[in-house]
Amino acid sequence: MSAPTQRQPKVSEREARQVAEAARQQDWHKPSFAKELFLGRFRLDLIHPHPLPADEDVRRGEAFLAKLREFCATRVDGARIEREARIPDETVTGLKELGALGMKIDPKYGGLGLTQLYYNRALALVGSVSPALGALLSAHQSIGVPQPLKLFGTQEQKDAFLPRLARDSLSAFLLTEPDVGSDPARLATTAVPEGDEYVLDGVKLWTTNGVVADLLVVMARVPASEGHKGGITAFVVEADAPGVTVEHRNAFMGLRGLENGVTRFHRVRVPAAHRIGPEGAGLKIALTTLNTGRLSLPAACAGAGKWCLKIAREWAAEREQWGKPVARHEAVGTKISFLAATAFALEAVVDLASQMADEDRNDIRIEAALAKLYGSEMSWLMADELVQIRGGRGYETADSLAARGERAVPAEQLLRDLRINRIFEGSTEIMHLLIAREAVDAHLAVAGDIIDPDKALADKAKAGARAGGFYARWLPKLVAGQGQLPGAYGEFGELATHLRFVERTSRKLARSTFYAMSRWQGKMELKQAFLGRIVDIGAELFAMSAVCVRAELLRTTTDHGREAHQLADAFCRQSRLRVDELFGRLWANTDDLDRKVVDGVLAGSYTWLEEGILDPSDDGPWIADTTPGPSTEENVHRKIP
Repeated sequence: MSAPTQRQPKVSEREARQVAEAARQQDWHKPSFAKELFLGRFRLDLIHPHPLPADEDVRRGEAFLAKLREFCATRVDGARIEREARIPDETVTGLKELGALGMKIDPKYGGLGLTQLYYNRALALVGSVSPALGALLSAHQSIGVPQPLKLFGTQEQKDAFLPRLARDSLSAFLLTEPDVGSDPARLATTAVPEGDEYVLDGVKLWTTNGVVADLLVVMARVPASEGHKGGITAFVVEADAPGVTVEHRNAFMGLRGLENGVTRFHRVRVPAAHRIGPEGAGLKIALTTLNTGRLSLPAACAGAGKWCLKIAREWAAEREQWGKPVARHEAVGTKISFLAATAFALEAVVDLASQMADEDRNDIRIEAALAKLYGSEMSWLMADELVQIRGGRGYETADSLAARGERAVPAEQLLRDLRINRIFEGSTEIMHLLIAREAVDAHLAVAGDIIDPDKALADKAKAGARAGGFYARWLPKLVAGQGQLPGAYGEFGELATHLRFVERTSRKLARSTFYAMSRWQGKMELKQAFLGRIVDIGAELFAMSAVCVRAELLRTTTDHGREAHQLADAFCRQSRLRVDELFGRLWANTDDLDRKVVDGVLAGSYTWLEEGILDPSDDGPWIADTTPGPSTEENVHRKIP
């Protein structure tokens, strides 16, 4: 077995945390509903009345959705994309002609200038026909070149690249490396300054759109030197530049049409004018881009949830067992109720977060992360329940069903396609930690020095004084609130009881977090299972809030108010049961025992348990060789005409 010869920078755990912390958006200049929720302050005024798009935004958005719906219905063959594991060139060309590459790009650069709300609705529509096609559009606009240029690019860069990106140039985002995932401090790709250029060397893995992209956002480490601050830096790179080689197109269990590959850079010369932002700002640019970029993923999840409900409704009404439709059997009926209530919730969460992003009066970094976390987890459960409701037909492929004369329902494909969303753009575990860090930011701001082992006693004393004042004002407010008043939130009718629950539980969540910080102090960051449960409770409370606000909006603006309130009530009651379970597991769990078992597994104490099997894996290295140098592979990059 050969080990990789390329060595990533040696980085300690503390150094890695410092890099991640430095890349965080440090300040809170705008209010945040979710941040307040974790602090025990239920700021319903930040989301109610539900924000609404401007009339002109609605007109443009609905007009484009109508064209996109017609295109998807007549010119997109999702089954073909699945069979051939490739999006046909003519499909992408058609989307270009529609202007779909420029949905979020300002019209002055040739884009459509859609709001986040309508952009996400477009992705949900496209993704319902082909999740791979939705991923292509999302990777291009949500995290590809357009978004970081919009936020951090110079006017010259916008003028040079945005018209291309709006019209016909696909883009990709390249951060991950074969041995670097959520720990970017170990980034090995380098960009060495030479005159008015940078020379790029390294290998990037899982480059979504990288196989077909024309322009790339590449994160690389600039060495510190005279006149160069150095650090992880973002660059726009032409995909056909000399030295850029797409060495491999990756294949996955789902999203088979995904144009995802391995890209090698060997002495690729990038003009300094193509650097986005200053040296060392790359991670901050990436994280800021993801603040709203993450909303595209829960949008796709919401679309998938709607499809799950549609198929479950039609199938469970048609299929009979023991004299009645299977939907009338309680074992199946409870699953359908879960699908309906959760489909309503996922749309409520993504629409609220999207409209908040468009309004730009709130800081939505936590809301977007919660939407991604909740959407990816719940849509996966919904697809799993759909497969269960369909039974053997749920496990059978659409082509096989069609071949024997039945409706080609790709339920098993959806299950495979959705699974990646729990990993894409921050795994569930990383999202837990990211959200937890933001949720306790107020505590660390006033008391962080107390638990920092590197701080001097004088600094700790000052922090103690600050913390004393903060907690003297904050803690008493966690004792009582609107949630204990029977008439509070009465304008929501029968849903008021759920909002009172959210308010009470928000304070309980804040008390639990404070108690844990007092108990574990500096070791709190190691309690990842505990933090994950704290975040999951917050996600449920955010979803309940979004659901109630959306139901009330629909009551006052549509003919579906009664049904919306019924779905909201069902969702909130299901969510409350999950919240109660999570609170119970905060303090009654197997976390300590689990750590002992892990120690035993890693020490080889249980290898006897692995006897009696054969491992079908080969004996190749766990991580591929990423030694810099010229490529020895065929370039599989393809340009879509």
